[in-house]
Amino acid sequence: MDLLSVQGLTKRYSGVTALSDVSFTISEGEILGLIGPNGAGKSTLFGLLSGMILRTSGQILYRGVDLSRWPPHRRCHEGLVQTFQLARGFPDLTVEQNVRVGRTFGVRRLQRHSEPLSVDEILEITELSDRRSQRGNELTLAGRKRLEVARALATAPRLLLLDEVMAGLNPTELEGVVAMIQRIHARGISLLVTEHVVESLFRLVHRVLVLHHGQLLFS
Repeated sequence: MDLLSVQGLTKRYSGVTALSDVSFTISEGEILGLIGPNGAGKSTLFGLLSGMILRTSGQILYRGVDLSRWPPHRRCHEGLVQTFQLARGFPDLTVEQNVRVGRTFGVRRLQRHSEPLSVDEILEITELSDRRSQRGNELTLAGRKRLEVARALATAPRLLLLDEVMAGLNPTELEGVVAMIQRIHARGISLLVTEHVVESLFRLVHRVLVLHHGQLLFS
């Protein structure tokens, strides 16, 4: 059974079609890439999957269950979690406190499934261990992006949606993010990754989806 199956997903805004009849699947343990120019519909697709945006039509099956009507918090509880290009952490809390707050959003699911990653493990995966006492607003751009991922990992995701986690980073920082994603995948987490830094993306993914003007051109 596919971990995620998207069937005929469509989103219209006042007659304007942002996403049109998109269908694809993600298997357990897969890293799927998503690319396309600005305005292609990538952010809309992520919003539809995470529940931040309501669909016009189509179906989203997660582990065989239609979650199209589920609110974002329920999707998070069940292990479908999105990060954001603009980090949404708590700037006045420390790195460790941010991660602990993230754990509260996965509590229901954590009570029913295997032991989640510990805070120490999450900080190690995201290479934030030596910054655990720093406040979020004291981190560099790369650090804030890592913290966004750490907060998502704290919810114990099965499927992690990474939105432009490499944007704005220098070559050294990019190498670090590639290694971080590989460590996440090694923990058994499936990923859907959207990026403009395609050279780094292609080193990670098993398949790639190409969106253009809201339509899936290639997969």
